[in-house]
Amino acid sequence: MEIKRDSYLEQLKIRKNNGMIKVITGIRRCGKSYLLFVLFKKYLLDNGVDNDHIIEIALDGIENEELRDPKKCYQYIKDAINDDREYYLILDEVQFMPRFEKVLNSLLRISNIDVYVTGSNSKFLSSDIVTEFRGRGDEIRIYSLSFAEFYAAFDGDYDDAWEEYMIYGGLPQVAQFPQERQKAEYLKNIFTNVYIKDVVERNRIQNIDELGTLVDILASAIGASTNPTKISNTFKSKRGINYSNKTISNHIDYLAEAFLISKANRYDIKGRKYVGANLKYYFSDIGLRNARLNFRQQEPTHIMENIVYNELLMRGYNVDVGVVDIFAKNGEGKRVRKQLEVDFVVNQGSQRYYIQVAYNMDSEEKQTQELNSLRNISDSFKKIVIVNGTKKPWRNEEGFVIMGMKYFLLNADSLEF
Repeated sequence: MEIKRDSYLEQLKIRKNNGMIKVITGIRRCGKSYLLFVLFKKYLLDNGVDNDHIIEIALDGIENEELRDPKKCYQYIKDAINDDREYYLILDEVQFMPRFEKVLNSLLRISNIDVYVTGSNSKFLSSDIVTEFRGRGDEIRIYSLSFAEFYAAFDGDYDDAWEEYMIYGGLPQVAQFPQERQKAEYLKNIFTNVYIKDVVERNRIQNIDELGTLVDILASAIGASTNPTKISNTFKSKRGINYSNKTISNHIDYLAEAFLISKANRYDIKGRKYVGANLKYYFSDIGLRNARLNFRQQEPTHIMENIVYNELLMRGYNVDVGVVDIFAKNGEGKRVRKQLEVDFVVNQGSQRYYIQVAYNMDSEEKQTQELNSLRNISDSFKKIVIVNGTKKPWRNEEGFVIMGMKYFLLNADSLEF
């Protein structure tokens, strides 16, 4: 199965020889190395770059263990530069090198080297890029396969591809396994032995069992509002474990820094401000989330919501969860404040969209549930409902756009309908 990552390759082409260090970030096993060592290298070779002018170092490989030493690595790179022509350095999983920023900062002083590095920890990279490179670090975020990328390489029709993607997600290696058992075992194995292990070792976590339970709670509650205090209270009341909200907050941050999960803030649409401590958490790959729960909790609406959230991030949008305050009468006839939720408030520059995700809207009750929050937003930005299926977009009598998931995922400009 040949998997193309054209949008990311295009970003690399645009940034080639721009005098900045290109930092390719994303969860481990999402395809960063393949993008650089295979796709980008092929592009360089096809465009006249000699093979000996491409310096490749994979720091997570045992064969390059010596090069994790900053001084040895820097000397190795300098020794590989033998003339005045342009060289291209591909340095993979740079977080394996202590003080890597010193090496990269020194490389900026060499005029004929174009540097590309990958890393799997956002805090580790971004903090050093900001402080050390002084605006000369250029980040490209890589995600698991989008559904469009997955479908383009899939041997089957849309329905089969969609069902598989909802269960096993878009990690490139998983997409290439022919059997479901292989996919499931691979996902469960790397979650524990790669992702959790990385988080534990990097952050020197002692209470590993509690971290594992926290991951299970977040996986069970994708798309549900929560906060560290609520989770801490759950540990105390149901498990008799004293797991402080501060520790939980730190552990959630570690998971986010490793790109395992993403946080969505709550935004008061009418008040135009961020509100409260409650956040929503989504997994960067739905297959990993499902594997963590042993493929037991297959709620299609929540899984769809997670996939839509990831797709919006891949397209470069800023994504929040929307809150709309209204006043309504309760059962006793009293006027009370009620809070409605919009799944996503999506921003990019001056553009904004309000998006609801619904598995179906086949009853009047379901339509009311999904549309009420949109009806109570008074501004003129586009309001969209994404439903499961293959329906082409259409506008209802209220002006809301209703579109099927297939159209949304397979058309990069689908929000412009």
